[in-house]
Amino acid sequence: MPNIASILKAEISRVARKEVRAEIETLKKASVAHRASIADLRRQVSALEKELRKVAKGSARQATAAAGAAGDDADAGGPKRRFSANRLAAHRAKLGLSAAIYGQLVGVSGQTIYHWEQGKARPRAAQLERLATVRELGAREISERLEAQ
Repeated sequence: MPNIASILKAEISRVARKEVRAEIETLKKASVAHRASIADLRRQVSALEKELRKVAKGSARQATAAAGAAGDDADAGGPKRRFSANRLAAHRAKLGLSAAIYGQLVGVSGQTIYHWEQGKARPRAAQLERLATVRELGAREISERLEAQ
């Protein structure tokens, strides 16, 4: 029969391991929960930072556009021109002109006309004025201008 001290020692270590295992299990669960919440908070922070950059970029654009528009209005003194990509495409289609030829009338490249029609870019104030003059022209005047070029 083994020594009673060794049996007692083995039993105590077994019970201690069982208790420690139970404690560690709760700590592991808490750790997993904390990691998940940390990951969620990081995602929220990155989304908020992205939104902040977007808003800051938009407000900076609006401020520069407002400053530019105020300067342009003071210089030109004319009416504020509006631009619509759909209206530009419709006008070009109505005239039956290619983007390159329409660009010659306005004084820009054909690719620029495509970008304006697709909404990828917007014309500057001076270009808006030229677009307005082209819009006011009739088919005969446009053909005369093209022949002159």
